[in-house]
Amino acid sequence: MKLPADAIIARRKLDEYLLRFRNEDDKSGFLARGGYTLENADLLMRDLRDQLLPLDAELSEQTEYGPKYRIRGVLKGPNGNVLRVLSIWMKENATGETKFVTLLPDKS
Repeated sequence: MKLPADAIIARRKLDEYLLRFRNEDDKSGFLARGGYTLENADLLMRDLRDQLLPLDAELSEQTEYGPKYRIRGVLKGPNGNVLRVLSIWMKENATGETKFVTLLPDKS
């Protein structure tokens, strides 16, 4: 199944969570290997939309807030390095909107 091309990707998720160093569950180091930084967060947002959203999504779990989906794929970063990623998305029951939740290194 395909998720909507206009799925919401909150800039705050990128700036305050994925691209900012965190003592626990840090993803900024992983994304830096692809050339993604706080300074080019717009590139990460574009690449999530252009490189991952067109791929097939699979239902991963049903939550009380709505179904969660995962998309496995690769991000070709601005420095040319390729990152294997697992992205998580959710379609909210309350609004019907599909939103980006998080991204992880794909270790499968």
